[in-house]
Amino acid sequence: METLIGKDLQTAEALLKQGALVAIPTETVYGLAANALDTPAVLNIFETKGRPTFNPLIVHVPDLRSFEKYAESIPEVAYVLAEKFCPGPLTFVLPKKNIVPDIVTGGGNTVAIRIPAHPMTLELLNLLDFPLAAPSANPFGYISPVTAAHVYKQMNGRIPYILDGDACKVGLESTVISFVDNEVVVLRAGGITIEVIKAIHPHVTTSLQISSNPQSPGQLKTHYAPKIPFLLGNIETLTNAHPHQRIGVLSFQKEYQGENIKHCEVMSPNGDLKEAARELFSKMRLLDDMDIDIIIAEKVPDQGFGVAINDRLTRAAATED
Repeated sequence: METLIGKDLQTAEALLKQGALVAIPTETVYGLAANALDTPAVLNIFETKGRPTFNPLIVHVPDLRSFEKYAESIPEVAYVLAEKFCPGPLTFVLPKKNIVPDIVTGGGNTVAIRIPAHPMTLELLNLLDFPLAAPSANPFGYISPVTAAHVYKQMNGRIPYILDGDACKVGLESTVISFVDNEVVVLRAGGITIEVIKAIHPHVTTSLQISSNPQSPGQLKTHYAPKIPFLLGNIETLTNAHPHQRIGVLSFQKEYQGENIKHCEVMSPNGDLKEAARELFSKMRLLDDMDIDIIIAEKVPDQGFGVAINDRLTRAAATED
């Protein structure tokens, strides 16, 4: 089966209503979508990705009213943040209603829910009478896709259709938050910075934990990794430590050169963290397609979007115990 790529919402709608999988564009990354209320369809997401079923999925809905269909005990601060940032790259972890299958939540009693800020996918969601469960549209653990071509390279023949919404504008997954009393808890850094959330609601803490039994999406230790060995640290030190290997470098803003540096990808020559976030996964994929032995990367300033970038770099470089 050849996977088709197109911009036909009716084709995507029909396939999803049949229980099939469709890759959809969002402002963050491309998602592998299925009817979130259809357990066999959701199981197909896990099987197609090779994703462990204990890892929860994000449920995508068209509007704030839909939150109340699938979640309960929604705190007032959630409405305040949703009014400010939704549609957008912010995911809310809330107590789930029984209508949400346990397979979507990894067996937990909370559901991760968000409104994507992509006009094509919002239009699709408004055509459907069910929400879409949609993790990133790539094999589990690999670099997230930010173009339809990225999805096609990994998923051709495994899904029937890719809805092409052009390149993702944010390029990093959504920020994930939960709530404890009047406090917002950031579970995953992403497309909305912690500083911006604090400007709206000052009572914010972070719990960017790494877990083998995640309670929300984006908490696994190893993730976002290329196929080529990926090392994170000081680029010059790591380059000198591997003198006989062909190296690809992923840098923040400096162009690195050296006898064994075969290629260098710069995320933002001007040092713009938002640009670096948008370019991160594309640059990682470019290096992973090259004839090199290792990829060496450096952290970016740990502020703003840098927190999310460093999170992805750290997980990409992590190894299983």
